Amino acid sequence: MAGLIPQDFIDDLIARADIVEVVGRRVQLKKAGREFKACCPFHDEKTPSFTVVPSKGFYHCFGCGAHGTAIGFLMEYDHMSFVEAVESLASMMGVEVPRGDSDRPARRYDELFSLLDSVARHWQASLKDAPRAIEYVKQRGIDGSTAKRFGIGYAPDGWSNVLDKFGKSPEAVERLLATGLIIRKDNGQHYDRFRDRIIFPIRDARGRTIGFGGRTMGDGEPKYLNSPETVLFHKGRELYGLYEARQALRHIEQLVVVEGYMDAVALARHGIDFAVATLGTATTSEHLNRLFRLTDNVCFAFDGDRAGRKAAWRALENALPLIREGRQIRFVFLPEGHDPDSYVNELGTDAFLEALDNGLALSEFMIEELAGQVDMATVDGRARLAELARPLVNRIPTGVYRELLLDSLAEAVGLTAAKLEQMLGTDASGERRVKFPSGRRAGTGRRRRTGQPSVVRHAITVLLNHPQAGIKLDVEQIAGVQRPGVDLLHALIETVQEEPNITTAGILERWRHRENGPHLMKLAASEMPVEEDFDAAAELADCLQQLALAGRKERVEFLIEKQRVSGLSDDEKSELRQLY
Repeated sequence: MAGLIPQDFIDDLIARADIVEVVGRRVQLKKAGREFKACCPFHDEKTPSFTVVPSKGFYHCFGCGAHGTAIGFLMEYDHMSFVEAVESLASMMGVEVPRGDSDRPARRYDELFSLLDSVARHWQASLKDAPRAIEYVKQRGIDGSTAKRFGIGYAPDGWSNVLDKFGKSPEAVERLLATGLIIRKDNGQHYDRFRDRIIFPIRDARGRTIGFGGRTMGDGEPKYLNSPETVLFHKGRELYGLYEARQALRHIEQLVVVEGYMDAVALARHGIDFAVATLGTATTSEHLNRLFRLTDNVCFAFDGDRAGRKAAWRALENALPLIREGRQIRFVFLPEGHDPDSYVNELGTDAFLEALDNGLALSEFMIEELAGQVDMATVDGRARLAELARPLVNRIPTGVYRELLLDSLAEAVGLTAAKLEQMLGTDASGERRVKFPSGRRAGTGRRRRTGQPSVVRHAITVLLNHPQAGIKLDVEQIAGVQRPGVDLLHALIETVQEEPNITTAGILERWRHRENGPHLMKLAASEMPVEEDFDAAAELADCLQQLALAGRKERVEFLIEKQRVSGLSDDEKSELRQLY
């Protein structure tokens, strides 16, 4: 979809957008010099660390690391897709988004949202006329107010109820296909996906229906059936009940993640309004990012069987890169034969809340799970535990949390934390640490002037913060220089020279969908020198000269080695003299 919107339109949109206005509509900003500050909307804090920089068209939080452009803010804050964010920003500015020929009616978001909402209302009305479905819902402990709050409905038995009511034209059938409500048979005919099932509408952050979950009332298979992946619905991103939780709670102190719709609904029925459910898939990093934007306290409540512990372990693995001080993740494993639905219905609200309070911290669960795979009574077993923990520990960002986890792991292994860290031998980036006589690690200085990748990184950072400083650079002097990141630097300089008025945000949007996009976002958020006499153009020119010098030095070394081994041609001899 993103390719249907011309790049020049996105460039112009970003250049004209006032990020202060975009963010200010959702967050109370306070002017601080040339910038604006606020308490971060993506994590809980008392001292403002969220900064909006109008000159860059960029925002950054020095607390949680959130950063991006006006489009990125809409994606993060309003949980929009890229295309939705572009459309929303264009609407604020009173312009229309140009479309390509392949943007068919069935793919237009407004029509798809309208269709899904209509079908949801249709199924809610159908529930009132289905005594068997009503009885099933009551047996599951769902009362009328809870059913209304979650929009629970019933898809009647039959192969074409939705198709007959909502697919009365070829275009309407295309929309039903695009939203996954019907399935096309090999012979070209169609039939309803959801039949004789209790229906749970899945809503996005704005309360719009984006998909459905259907639960059979008998022994049919599959027990749960979800909408397929569509342009509106992505299982690895959405969480059932998140919209309802945000509507019920002004401030979300914690969120509990369960595995099924009935679990989330049952907990809400008992006053636990902070439960969300994954949609038949493992907990992903996108799920966790969405959770941590709302709270620093996340608890996973899974069945205590093998499948539940396996699901918890996958959640742990995806959570490791996101762990930092202030964030707390716990795991609750319910007794055999219980899920959150049955547990809260049988034992009540207080018992479930107590189980949450007694949950295992992430570090405890990790060490306990790994220790179960080795013989802790032997030296070999404890050494094996350290080896199993190595790749997991090294996925955790450097900081207090990582140090505390190392302390716990060291205690389990029977070593000092310093000795264990030395044995693991890597830092959070997975790179082997190199000790200097001063104790400083490689790459921790402000920057090194040797033509190494840190110079490239610094040049890219300067360019992102001061795009116009690259307009008059002689980019050809680094052509052919073999250094990591030089190709990216070269491309960025060319972009600036082709588009002299491009902003920081414009560059970032150009690279959003490329491999280096996330890396550039982080560099753009880097703090730059604020000295009044800082000359970005001179700084960039100096970096390019260093890289060019490094390239010439490499070429000299290559030619000397070749001369020693096989001799040089006349042209190569001449080149060597010139390089000298």
